[in-house]
Amino acid sequence: MANEQSNRDAFRIQAGYCAAMAAPVTARVCTALAVALDRDSATGRRVLDWPGAPEADALALRLVGGLHALHRRGVAALAPVFTGQETDPDSVAAILRAVLVAHDAALLPWLDGPPQTNEAGRSAGLMTGILHLAARYGPRIEVLEIGSSAGLNLLINRYSFNLGGIPAGPADSPLTIAPDWRGPPPPAVPVEIVSTRGVDIQPLDLSDPHNAERLQAYCWVDAPDRQARLWATIAMFRAHGVALEQGDAADWIEARLAEPQAAGVTRVLMHSVVWQYLPEPTQHRIADAMQAAGARATPERPLGWVMMEPNRDLHRHEVRVRGWPGEVPMQLVALTHAHGAWVEGLAPPYETRPYVMRSY
Repeated sequence: MANEQSNRDAFRIQAGYCAAMAAPVTARVCTALAVALDRDSATGRRVLDWPGAPEADALALRLVGGLHALHRRGVAALAPVFTGQETDPDSVAAILRAVLVAHDAALLPWLDGPPQTNEAGRSAGLMTGILHLAARYGPRIEVLEIGSSAGLNLLINRYSFNLGGIPAGPADSPLTIAPDWRGPPPPAVPVEIVSTRGVDIQPLDLSDPHNAERLQAYCWVDAPDRQARLWATIAMFRAHGVALEQGDAADWIEARLAEPQAAGVTRVLMHSVVWQYLPEPTQHRIADAMQAAGARATPERPLGWVMMEPNRDLHRHEVRVRGWPGEVPMQLVALTHAHGAWVEGLAPPYETRPYVMRSY
């Protein structure tokens, strides 16, 4: 069970993750918040008394998102911190301590839900996994995504990719995703994503400018390239739309897996940075539903599972793939940067241990 010390430590752990992701300003903010948080504000009290699992709940990033939003709105006190002009730890902590009190009412609601870190760059890792499935079962793919947030990764069929020299997606896309590639490339096979559908417990409607700004606030200030890519994907979303529903992930995936499946199409469950937010019973229901559907899968109607989820021990994300029919367990096929800046393809034999966010 969390306590004040473990809640403070969650900010230090997140700082380490940010530093490893080349985000020094955000790392500095997280480190300073571990010290600056006190009981002089409702926001501070709620953070220090957080009852859940602060790392799995992304507690630090909830508050950092709120502070970044204030900076983007022009709160002058935060400018030295978020522009990187002020680097002294004590000075940064003092600034943040004062802002927590002065803007308490604006910050408190940011703790209500997990960060909506909808990042199109993550689709590079997801497409890597999909290519592995296409190599096994053929090019035609139906995507079912849980935890879709605003639905930007549901545009995966509209993005162009260059994955270690392997092209995928429409060549005339307004957005090309080309991460720094390390290791062997993914399978050089054709892929055609025939449909994408998604669900989120609290989806963001990007036709609302407020929600678009909220997504920008969750983009770390250190990453202007991510900010630019986000605006481009929002424009694509507004031009084309996506099939995104509100609902419970387990209820939704159980219903989708029960639907008729077209012959010659692999049905794929896809998710990124979602598993940690799901209650354990929900995780079990989804896994059980996939196992049951996998037992029914045939070469004509295959089933796949592609996940891109964090390894907090090693400050990286892991792309794991499972396919049916077949007895091969979930395989670790690639490692990625949290936001898709780089992807490292792995070579067989692939690791097959179950996914865990942290080993201790």
